[in-house]
Formats: sequence, C-alpha cells, structure tokens
Amino acid sequence: MTDVPAPVRRMIDATNAGDHDAFVATFAPDAVLVDWGKVFEGREGVAAWDESDNIGRSSHFRAIGAERDGDSWVVTLEVTGGGFNGTSDFRFDLADDLITRMEITP
Repeated sequence: MTDVPAPVRRMIDATNAGDHDAFVATFAPDAVLVDWGKVFEGREGVAAWDESDNIGRSSHFRAIGAERDGDSWVVTLEVTGGGFNGTSDFRFDLADDLITRMEITP
C-alpha cells in the first residue's frame, strides 16, 4: 500500500475488512465527512455514510497515491464495490491520531 498516515490506513483497512465499528472509530467525535458536497457530521453522520455509501455497499479501497498538502493529506483511492467504482482524491485532516475531516472529490 502507498505510504499513508496511520489513521487513514486504519480507515482503509476497516473498510476492506467490512468492520463498521473500526471504521467509525478512526474518526474524531466531531469529525466532518464531505462526499461530493454532501456533508455528514460527527460519528453518527460518519456511521450513516458508512452504512449507505461505504461498507454498506461492500466498498474496497486501494491507495494509489498520497501526498501532503499543507496541513492536510490528499490520498488517491481506487474504489470498487457495489456503489461508486473509480478513482477519487480523498482529502484528510488529522489530529490526535484520528480523522477530523474527510472530503471526497470527483
């Protein structure tokens, strides 16, 4: 796997293992997840997105690139599964070994 920060790697591993609880635990309690403009707030929002658009759709992530962009990380993921299939950039903000913001862009 491309060298990515530990919280992002744990999020990818949880997705690929289909482990909903581990996925949600990679996010801070007040995290924000933005999926192509649609906003999900807090762990409840992250959990809802996971059920409707990620593990709930049997998604699988493969990191194909990662780079720092200021205080953020941009990780390019190849996504396969029963929902979106393709490649997208995911922008992550991190604090205290957790994801505080994840934004998915086309």
